[in-house]
Amino acid sequence: MNSLGYALLSMLVRKSCTGYELKQLLEVFWNAKHSQIYPLLSKLEEDEFVTYVHVEQTGKPDKKIYSITDKGRSLLQKWISNPPAPPVARDEFLIKAYAISLADVETGISLFQERLALYEEKLAKRKVEIGLMEKEYGEKLEDIKSNVFGRYILFKRKLLQEQEEINWCKWVLSYLEKEVKTNRIMS
Repeated sequence: MNSLGYALLSMLVRKSCTGYELKQLLEVFWNAKHSQIYPLLSKLEEDEFVTYVHVEQTGKPDKKIYSITDKGRSLLQKWISNPPAPPVARDEFLIKAYAISLADVETGISLFQERLALYEEKLAKRKVEIGLMEKEYGEKLEDIKSNVFGRYILFKRKLLQEQEEINWCKWVLSYLEKEVKTNRIMS
């Protein structure tokens, strides 16, 4: 079983989902493609870690709604007690930031403005999502035994990361914009 399989089982602890819904829920910590999710769901079903209900639909393709089985829950509980692998971080933007001294200042400003806009948009969406969670689940979100607690703490973590990314972009932009002003004065 790979980490994505455990991620899918983890999503299903909270509620039964379609493959499409699972992809949306995974967004918080995993960038999985449909081509990865659906074959893995079939394998999980074959191994009896999940089961599904076939739902016929009119005017659109039928769908499967997956649920975790007791066997899947047991597997997930055992997995949770093992130490996690070191995190994998790949971010092309950070590589470009590392080599920014090779770019002209305007290119640097453009890169960081785009990153800033991206994270401001993410932050706004995350605040809405957290607000909806707080409205729907209230005090249940702070109950560590609640099946929504894990989702809530991950969304709060992402919110803090997005806020910090915004702060960092603004900090870098202050240096880049200072360089533009210095160059204008000298021209």
